[in-house]
Amino acid sequence: MQLQAFAKINWSLDITGVREDGYHLMDMVMQPVSLADEITLTPSPVLSISTDGYPHSRADETNLAFRAALLLKEYAGISDGVHLHLHKRIPMGAGLGGGSADAAAVLRGLNVLWRLNIPANQLEKMSLSLGADVPFCLRGGVVRTRGIGEILEDHPFSSSFWLLVFQPCRALSTRDIFEAWHESGSVRGPDTPAVLSALASGNLSLLSASIANVLEPVSAARCPEIPEAVALLKDCGAVAAQMTGSGSAVFGVFRSRPAAEKARTILLPRFRRIHLCHTQSDSIRIMEE
Repeated sequence: MQLQAFAKINWSLDITGVREDGYHLMDMVMQPVSLADEITLTPSPVLSISTDGYPHSRADETNLAFRAALLLKEYAGISDGVHLHLHKRIPMGAGLGGGSADAAAVLRGLNVLWRLNIPANQLEKMSLSLGADVPFCLRGGVVRTRGIGEILEDHPFSSSFWLLVFQPCRALSTRDIFEAWHESGSVRGPDTPAVLSALASGNLSLLSASIANVLEPVSAARCPEIPEAVALLKDCGAVAAQMTGSGSAVFGVFRSRPAAEKARTILLPRFRRIHLCHTQSDSIRIMEE
């Protein structure tokens, strides 16, 4: 079975509190984009994994896709294994949810391949143990995610937007960024209702005025290339631009594909990998069985 696991962007990211166990309470609006990893599931006597494509992807038991397969195998009492092959296109340590997307795709794919028929809501509950973004990556669409990733609200959207997505600097540690957030001062958060309204109506001007990511100043302090890249995207015609997740990837939103392509041509001499993509509803796609 071959699958596509799509990256995500954060239209908004806010932190509303911290639980006693140290987990951060989030309020985020996320959506998949067409940048994707390709995953092949091949029946095998044992569970194994290999990777290629984007460098530095771990082909061992720490890989989130491998952990997802192991979780489902143990949950369902499956004796057989599977070989996972990941062709990585989504940058790592970027805030684009690549590892979470891979894990979600493996869960959905193996649910079909192994004929388990586990309901979607049960897969989402199981997947939370793998990471806060995995339930969203199973669901897709425009979703407001709260709590530690377990509260998901579906919201409508009327348009698909063309984007440029790239990583202007080194990868960042999510844990380090969240720890640094505690030491940072007050940061303007997103206007989440306005973000959802803008996505529902396709109003790019309202979207530009309402999006925000409270982790962006923290990540920017470690990688000044982040605010520089956001400014460059706007200079090249992006209607809205910001960092996604805890970084270090940024994205710019354009009014048309030609506008995005023109900006990409301008920026390519400076940044080696710039992904032209668009927002979408699918988070996972089964391409071949």
